[in-house]
Amino acid sequence: MKTIVRYLWISILIFVPLQGFAQVYHVEISGTIDMGLPPYIERVIREAEAAGASTLLLEVNTFGGRVDAATQIKDILFNTKLNTVAFINKRAISAGALISLSCKTIGMTPGSSIGAATVVDQGGKKAPEKAISYFRAEMGATAERNGRNRQIAEGMVDEDVVVEGLSEKGKLITLTAKDAIQWKMADYIAPDLPAFLDSLGLADKEIIYTKVNWAEKVVRFLTGPIISSALISLGLLGLFFEIKSPGWGLPGTVGLISLALFFGSHYIISLANSLEILLFVAGVILMLVEVFVIPGFGVAGIAGIVLLMAGIYFSLLGAWDNLTLPDFGAAALQLAGALTVTFVGGAVLAKFFPKTTIWKKLSLGQEERPEEGYRVNVDYEQYIGKTGRTVSPLRPSGVGLFDDQRLDIVSEGDFIEADRPVQIIRVEGYRLLVREISPEDENT
Repeated sequence: MKTIVRYLWISILIFVPLQGFAQVYHVEISGTIDMGLPPYIERVIREAEAAGASTLLLEVNTFGGRVDAATQIKDILFNTKLNTVAFINKRAISAGALISLSCKTIGMTPGSSIGAATVVDQGGKKAPEKAISYFRAEMGATAERNGRNRQIAEGMVDEDVVVEGLSEKGKLITLTAKDAIQWKMADYIAPDLPAFLDSLGLADKEIIYTKVNWAEKVVRFLTGPIISSALISLGLLGLFFEIKSPGWGLPGTVGLISLALFFGSHYIISLANSLEILLFVAGVILMLVEVFVIPGFGVAGIAGIVLLMAGIYFSLLGAWDNLTLPDFGAAALQLAGALTVTFVGGAVLAKFFPKTTIWKKLSLGQEERPEEGYRVNVDYEQYIGKTGRTVSPLRPSGVGLFDDQRLDIVSEGDFIEADRPVQIIRVEGYRLLVREISPEDENT
């Protein structure tokens, strides 16, 4: 008898601790659903599975957000072996409805709602039929997989879908908690989260409330539409001023750092992939070649800018397999806005920055004009109009021979090959600017 009691107590002691590992991992989904949310949920799932947790609980209160982000979250939820549960605390609208329907069990507070999931563009207008069709199929297939009414889910996206006794043509479906229970689109109504957990038999389980870590906060901050547009503008402004000045300095460094932050953050959340990074790197290399190897601005610089623009645009699009027409327009609109800010900012800086205290500390306060008595060591004005031949290629600077005298010269614009006739057309400080001429003009 004592042996039986001993084994009974050992079994209880073993069983009780094991029950403590059956935690519930809690994730709050509120505000706008963005591309920073899927990596966060994926991390929480990995931690929950490693800890031997039983349930992933999503507490949802959102008006929606990015469709591609919601689709990624749906795939993540489908791929986990955890018991996935959604508790709609107030509302699950648009992308929030897809996330909720991706869970195996749904609870709602009294007065909460789910639905209104039609796709809209950046201006709030209804998206084209292609985009509607795609998201309608996503919603329907997701609901069907979890044993819910596919037609009702599709009616949340497309007002042309009619559910007899529930909706009429021309009206999107949005369900209250009571309606959702009646039509079996939800499983429980509970006044609060503890009551919902009690309904699921999870009231005695340990609740692990997860939070977005600092790295995820930084990434979500950098990938927000306003900040990412600002990074693009700052990056392009820096590169623009670097092209306009000799050598490499602070503007170019700030520009590269801004663009690196943009691409790096978008790469982390899978908006940018290796193709966009390669386009960005190739563009930067061409820009550096333009600055250091062939000073001025030509083919390399233009090609570099084109590659940078392509890399930025594709990074704003995200995964190609889920793209819809509004996505292309939204990316183009964001890039156009960033370019507008870049041009306006460049014009403002060019006009007002030379008047600032910082610029005055970095530059001379006045010009030393020849008419005021200032002269350089050599009177270069005497060379204006002289003709000669280039000794080296002008890209755009090089050496020319004028009356058996070698002079440092600079092309007025185009590159000039070696042994070509040129004429000195003007002097800018120590710079002798030349223009290529015809052989006949050389002899006159």
